[in-house]
Amino acid sequence: MLDAINSVDWDAIPGHPDWYEPARAAHGLRVLADAANLVEAAEASSLLGGGGIVHGHSAAVFPAAAVATPLLLDIAQQGHPAARDAALGLVDEALSSYPHGEYSRVTTSYGTAVPICCAIAHQLQARSALLAGLGMRGKALLADAAEHWRFKIRECVAESNDTAAFGALVGFFPSGVHAAELHVGGEIAVLDEVALEYPPEDGSAEACLRVTGRRPAELPPSAVLFPARCGERVH
Repeated sequence: MLDAINSVDWDAIPGHPDWYEPARAAHGLRVLADAANLVEAAEASSLLGGGGIVHGHSAAVFPAAAVATPLLLDIAQQGHPAARDAALGLVDEALSSYPHGEYSRVTTSYGTAVPICCAIAHQLQARSALLAGLGMRGKALLADAAEHWRFKIRECVAESNDTAAFGALVGFFPSGVHAAELHVGGEIAVLDEVALEYPPEDGSAEACLRVTGRRPAELPPSAVLFPARCGERVH
């Protein structure tokens, strides 16, 4: 656990210079990983919540939170019960807080400018079995994470003036028509009207989205969609 924390160059992660304190991120995670009681877990929470991965007083989240989330989930799985509760609380706070405008996106394996909230949510979804086994708090985190859906396009078919996009959906696409960010080759475009045509079935991620007023050529294979509202979540 400590090796994983120490392997991260926390100073290299960008963050608002007036609020982000990388030393708090590194030290807070170490303290939390080693915490053996409520006092030590509270000390770690104070470090991480006071400029390490979030700044609680201003309800701001930093890019470091996306890097810290898998580490916090490991602590929740392996650590002291007090450390587990603190870790889940910090992840919850990071997911619900808003980033500063210039520090609102992170690079992931599925995109170079992913909103922080989506990056955190998708890490939670990847550990769904762990969280489901942690009781109501873990299940509540999973429910919140599902709202930050992601859709990877596999192929598209023209339907009149619209496009039916087939691909893999992670998370829950809400009913109705919504705006979405289209990520292609490091570029971001906003699609004004996207709706769920066919939902996933029988545990499969396969789904179909209808994109109004767009041609298939505008939605190439491997492009990824995210909720546009997540990209608008900034201080």
